[in-house]
Amino acid sequence: MIVTFLGTGSGVPTLQRNVSAIALWFIQRGKWWLFDCGEGTQQQIMRSWLKLSQLEKIFITHLHGDHVYGLIGLLASRSLRSNVEAPITVYGPPGLDRYTAAILETTRVHLRYPLSVEIVSPGRYEMEEGYIVECAAAAHRGQAYAYAVEEPERPGAFRDDLARQAGIPPGPLYGKLKRGDTIQLEDGRVFHGESFVGPPQRGRKVVYSGDTSPCQAVVQLAEGADLFIHEATYAHADLALAERSAHSTARQAAGIARQAGVRTLVLTHFSSRYEKAGAEAGMAQLLKEAREVFPDTLLAADFLSLKVRRKRIETVGQSLDLTGDEAGKV
Repeated sequence: MIVTFLGTGSGVPTLQRNVSAIALWFIQRGKWWLFDCGEGTQQQIMRSWLKLSQLEKIFITHLHGDHVYGLIGLLASRSLRSNVEAPITVYGPPGLDRYTAAILETTRVHLRYPLSVEIVSPGRYEMEEGYIVECAAAAHRGQAYAYAVEEPERPGAFRDDLARQAGIPPGPLYGKLKRGDTIQLEDGRVFHGESFVGPPQRGRKVVYSGDTSPCQAVVQLAEGADLFIHEATYAHADLALAERSAHSTARQAAGIARQAGVRTLVLTHFSSRYEKAGAEAGMAQLLKEAREVFPDTLLAADFLSLKVRRKRIETVGQSLDLTGDEAGKV
C-alpha cells in the first residue's frame, strides 16, 4: 500500500498546502481510495501519478468544506473521461447523500458511471478481496468519523527447513504443501501442508483520524496500526484554540499514537498560522513537540508518498521534515 498526501492544510488552501485529501493506493490491485476531498483535490491528482480512472472509493470524514468541497467537481471531471465507466462508491456521515444529490441535480451533472453514496456509522465494513474498513466516531463539531483500513490476513510463511528435515525433495511438492495440500511420497509417507506453514500474518493497517479532538474511540481504532495519520492543527502553545475548535495539537496526537501502540505517526491538517509565522520555525516546532512524546513521527506535505511495508515505512516521495532528519528512516 502507498499513501499519498494530496492536501495537508486546514481551513483554506495556501501556496504551500491544499486542503484535506489523502490517497491510498493498493499496488497489486491497481486501484486506489480517496479519504476526504477538499477543494482543488482533482488538480492535486493531476499533478500526481494517480489516475482518476483507477479511483474506486471515496471516504468523507465529515461535511466541513475543507474536506468535501472538491467532491462534486472531481466526480464530474471523472465523468468527462470517455473511457471511464467503472463505478464509484462514496462513504460518509449523514447528510452526504443529500449534499451530493442536491448539487448534482441543481448543476445538471449527468455522470456516465454508476455512483453510490453510503451513509456510515461506527462499525466494521467488509470490502472487496477481504479488506475491512472500520469506522469510529471522532470528537469534532457535528458528526465526524475516523477510518481504519485493514488488509486480510496473509498465509503463513512456508517452512522449507521443516520440509527438508522431513526428507521431502524440493520442487513441486513444496508448492503443494504451501497451498495446504496433502502429499504422499514414493515411500508411502503422507504429509499435510498445515504442518509446514507458519501462523497467518496479520494484514497491514492504516488509520486516518479526520478532524478530531483527543478521544478514546480514535485510540481504540488506531490500536496496532502500521501507519497512523492524525490531525495536528495547532502547536500545544495554542491548546486553547484547539479546544475551542475541537481539534488536536501535535503533542496530543503523539500521545494518542503512544497509547495506541502504532508503528509510525504522520501529522497533517496544519493551521496556516504556522506558515505565516515562518514555515521552518513553525512546522519544526510541531514536529519537535510530537517527537518528544512519540519519536516515530513525520510531518505530512502535499505529494509526500509513503510505502507501508510489513516491517517499515518508506518515503517514496517529497518529504517535509524540517529538523534535517531523513523521514524515510523512521
